[in-house]
Amino acid sequence: MKRLRVRFAETADADFKDILLFLRRQNVSARIATGFVRSIRDRCRRIGDAPNGGRPRDDLRPGLRTVPFEGRTLIAYLVADDHVVITNVFYGGRDFEALMRD
Repeated sequence: MKRLRVRFAETADADFKDILLFLRRQNVSARIATGFVRSIRDRCRRIGDAPNGGRPRDDLRPGLRTVPFEGRTLIAYLVADDHVVITNVFYGGRDFEALMRD
């Protein structure tokens, strides 16, 4: 399969901001917090290399897939014909299933 472009939904961009703010409130340095968010974004971009590699979660939303990142982060995305859309990035044990059903 060819590499697909990766796009970020507004909800995912908001999640990145929330993660950054959460880490800063936990007294994580700005450099480390920003680096962590950057590493999540980098992982999201690599989903385009193997878009069907994530776990199918049609029970939450048709076509939804998820992939974990470094234990406490879960990336949710949809695969279209020519691109991947990162819909959400959940961090820190948030109940992503309940949030996705809403």
